[in-house]
Amino acid sequence: MRTTLSRSSWTRRSAGICLAWAALVLAGCGEENKAAKGPGSGKADAAKSPLPLVGVSLLTLDNPFKVVVVSADKDPARQSNQVQDFLQQGARAIILSPCEAKAVVPAIQEANKKAVPVFTVDIPCREDGVKIVSQVATDNLGGGREAAKGMIEALGKAGGKVAILHFKQAESCRLRVQGFREVIEAHNQANPAAKIDLVTELEGGAAKDVSFKATEDALQAHPGLRGIFAINDPSALGCRAALEKAGKADGVILVGFDGQPEGKKAIREGKIYADPIQFPDRLGQEVAQAILRHSRGEEVKPEILIPTKLYRQADAKDDPEAR
Repeated sequence: MRTTLSRSSWTRRSAGICLAWAALVLAGCGEENKAAKGPGSGKADAAKSPLPLVGVSLLTLDNPFKVVVVSADKDPARQSNQVQDFLQQGARAIILSPCEAKAVVPAIQEANKKAVPVFTVDIPCREDGVKIVSQVATDNLGGGREAAKGMIEALGKAGGKVAILHFKQAESCRLRVQGFREVIEAHNQANPAAKIDLVTELEGGAAKDVSFKATEDALQAHPGLRGIFAINDPSALGCRAALEKAGKADGVILVGFDGQPEGKKAIREGKIYADPIQFPDRLGQEVAQAILRHSRGEEVKPEILIPTKLYRQADAKDDPEAR
């Protein structure tokens, strides 16, 4: 994303407001964009503007929490080109939600050479040879653990076979699955009679259509499936559609991740059991504050993690976003 700050002086009030707008984004594994422009839009205006520039390139625009101008559309090469574009336009800071951490390393190194501070939001870059000022993200590992607690709660003493719809390209999703597996394994050791057998892990693409097909494959390979963990709400909603088509919607517990309005509505209607929900406003606020602190020469934490909260049907009843 490319956006301008309110004043070239970077005053606390005006820069804070505009940076909070610019950074109020969530690049997780998939939601829908509310205010997006095409990848080439705004270049002429930005070139004429004397205001400091902050560049943001996100994993995808398939998320309703984002306020962005351009998206890498899950394309690492495109994201690298976007970073180069930010640098050519004199960006004063760059915010990334890496499509693929290794692929974006050269672009980050170029920003480092030009002393342009780089921040990541939602998806970190932990590769060697790059300098990231601060990595702001949901505690995805903890969120995966919460998802497992929800699955254990829903399956009860019977346990059963469970599938995972993954999106391995994103570190955030890998952490979610890692946390989910850790808690399930601990549960199995402590409660062998209620064992949960993780029978398959399929690529859901963080998208409805891919997850729909992956769910069909899982149901065919494992007809006794009792639960599915989907790494985000689009995956969960695609999964739900496949369960309904197969006539198994009432027999398979579905746990998602994110807390998008559509996902919350599905939880209220009993179509998804629970979500560890994220807080995109806090992600935006934290990365905006990190940029401001850095611009003033203050110390910035290298990593800021925002906890999730397990959201169930009872939480959705009084939530206007779930209606």
